[in-house]
Amino acid sequence: MDTRKQKQSDGQSASSVRDRTSAALPQGEDRDTLISYYHQMLLIRHFEEKTGEMYTRARIGGYCHLNLGEEATVVGFCAGLEPEDYVYTNYREHGYAIGRGIPPKAVMAELFGKETGVSRGRGGSMHLFDLERHFMGGYAIVGGQLPLATGAGFALAYRGSSEIVACQMGDGTTNTGAFHESLNLARIYNLPVVYFVVNNLYGMGLRVEQGSAVSELYRKACAYNMQSWRVDGNDVLAVRDAVRKAAELARDQHEPSLLEAVSYRFRGHSVVDPDRYRDKEEVQHGRDEDPVRAFASRLLAAGVLDEQSLQEIDAQVQREVDEAVKFADESPDPSVEQFMQGLEEYVYAPDTPERKGN
Repeated sequence: MDTRKQKQSDGQSASSVRDRTSAALPQGEDRDTLISYYHQMLLIRHFEEKTGEMYTRARIGGYCHLNLGEEATVVGFCAGLEPEDYVYTNYREHGYAIGRGIPPKAVMAELFGKETGVSRGRGGSMHLFDLERHFMGGYAIVGGQLPLATGAGFALAYRGSSEIVACQMGDGTTNTGAFHESLNLARIYNLPVVYFVVNNLYGMGLRVEQGSAVSELYRKACAYNMQSWRVDGNDVLAVRDAVRKAAELARDQHEPSLLEAVSYRFRGHSVVDPDRYRDKEEVQHGRDEDPVRAFASRLLAAGVLDEQSLQEIDAQVQREVDEAVKFADESPDPSVEQFMQGLEEYVYAPDTPERKGN
């Protein structure tokens, strides 16, 4: 295979929910794994719904962006990676943090600004971070994570490590200078980086074809002689398999690639966005393409789950989310002393000259 030839997954556009609902599950899929995917998707759905509710109750402040409608994209992305791989995301990262194994309690506590949060209450919604799980943070600047992820890929290549970097971004990021500079350098140095574009069709309020001269975003990789694919972001298994393919390319051949997952967000850009720029019929159509419901239908049709099992999983997930809110609500706020100490303690690595006072 010519590894420099641009590739495309079967089905350039996202398939309809009818196709996904009726599609048979691939042979050889492990039952427990499929159930875990559904559990994670439903957990992210209910977690984000509760997050929106807590924001309206002023329990969460600042900016807040939800993964509602993108659950299959999120879970498929995380499932396609290994635990030791490094993940960089944008500010719409709650689901990715949960998908990488960060407990929902720690994520919710961070949204509440509590000391028990995954970033000790210092980061909030847009800056979740967990070094132990190689979750290298959400970034508020559009495209801000790309140079960092590319640099991390350079470090891994320099060390000869087996890990790779997966860098998630939104569709609007592909129009920034950081995007083009990062892909160019990644290809020049053959870095083990998977660039993952979540195309939910809108960069804030601007339709993707209005903001990009090339609306099929995976095609932008051809400028850098880089392989790329477009995949149905509403199909968790399709996303997982595409990420695995890109990860294998990065891990085994130290070759970067670009993967575009076409998805749809159910709500506005952020929780305070009234979403007046989208036609109501379009939004309803997007909700009709619900990836959680579609995957549940496939599991039912395949006999993996029955209606009672679905109800039991839903009840379990609701308990997890309620427990996360209770934990966050009862957790302590950072004290003033702790917060001031953290301004230095969480800025520099422990052994730098700055920390040693030199």
